[in-house]
Amino acid sequence: MTENNIPKHWQVLKLGDLCDKISNGANVKQDDENTGLPISRIETIWNETIDLRRVKYIKESSSEFIEKYALKRGDILFSHINSDLHLGKTAIYKNQVEILIHGINLLLIRLKETVSSEFLNYQFKLKRSRGEFISIAQKSVNQSSINQSKLKNLEFIIPPLLEQQAIVSKIEELFSELDNGKQQLQTAQQQLKVYRQSLLKWAFEGRFGYAQRPPNSVKDGKLPEGWKMIQIKDVAETFGGYAFKSGEFLKEGKYQVLRMGNVRPGLIRYNESPVFLNQVDESVLCRALLQINDIIITQTGTRKKRDYGFTALIKKENLLLNQRIATFRFNNMYLPKFFLYYSWTDLFKDQFFANETGNVGQGNVGMKAVTETLIPYCTLTEQQQIVDELESKLTVCDKIEETLSQSLLQAETLRQSILKKAFEGKLLEFRN
Repeated sequence: MTENNIPKHWQVLKLGDLCDKISNGANVKQDDENTGLPISRIETIWNETIDLRRVKYIKESSSEFIEKYALKRGDILFSHINSDLHLGKTAIYKNQVEILIHGINLLLIRLKETVSSEFLNYQFKLKRSRGEFISIAQKSVNQSSINQSKLKNLEFIIPPLLEQQAIVSKIEELFSELDNGKQQLQTAQQQLKVYRQSLLKWAFEGRFGYAQRPPNSVKDGKLPEGWKMIQIKDVAETFGGYAFKSGEFLKEGKYQVLRMGNVRPGLIRYNESPVFLNQVDESVLCRALLQINDIIITQTGTRKKRDYGFTALIKKENLLLNQRIATFRFNNMYLPKFFLYYSWTDLFKDQFFANETGNVGQGNVGMKAVTETLIPYCTLTEQQQIVDELESKLTVCDKIEETLSQSLLQAETLRQSILKKAFEGKLLEFRN
């Protein structure tokens, strides 16, 4: 091994020495009618591949223009102007179409014959995961950029071509196994999601709760005997949030103001862009100050996307409710958690979103529609039994979900470990 922790016969070379060409793309007007030659753009790089559904088209078609800007098999497209999240994304052109023009805001990297595009592209991925591109980028308000000079000076590890190809084959073999395992984990996550909904459905069909209920009295999609549907306003007071002035918000203070971004299904994200107030009028406190065991629900989101209607239970004091979020304060005949779990069912969501109004982009559900939504009602004793049994089963689901999420994170860590070993000469046993 050398001081760079690589086999002695490997080299460390600058990108500029490995390329026949690094160039900017054509800056030409794109045709709205989608006719002519396809041209790549930043959006064309999708999931680390060139997605032809995301190309645009141009009218330019002279032989000189095509010779200058057409991609060749093995060319690497590099996103050198983008947000930090997407900076340094790459994709290899593999002759998906006869001609694809190299567009602006993507650098073309054409390598010498002694360098494998796939081998170098994997190094690009490793560098991006380590934040190396962000470290050399020039920052602006909304995006970062890397100039050609800095890119050409980046160092890459280069073994002989045959070893490059062997390493690529091994990486792809290991990644294929990893992807199969990842797919199984994601499938398990989806199955767990379906199972959660099944648990909620069964709970409000009376399959939980009273053990003495005859099995034949439980019917799919029907209320148990003795239950009824009531409107939320029959068992709860409902309050709308207050339109606090954002210019008065503080970074710290006595009262935290809960906004739409703080609320997710069953969860309040207190650390998500938190804002506070110290001095609040008594009249505002009477309206907007939340109490322990209140349930809140978000009322605004994207029309027809169901990305709101999120409910969560209040468990701490000194929280103020911002506008477009409603509060349910249940009386002593209805358990807040019983409603909370019902609000996660498709039965509730179908009712809630049936009252959606708004324009093309934004959807809203008003206070009147919220308070008149129907919810199941049974005795307090059975409400508590159902809550207890649901929480027991959902806790198991949560633990499984946590295990699956950790396994997926470990899969990504293993992916980076494979790349690291590949470029240290440890993925295959080569003799020096």
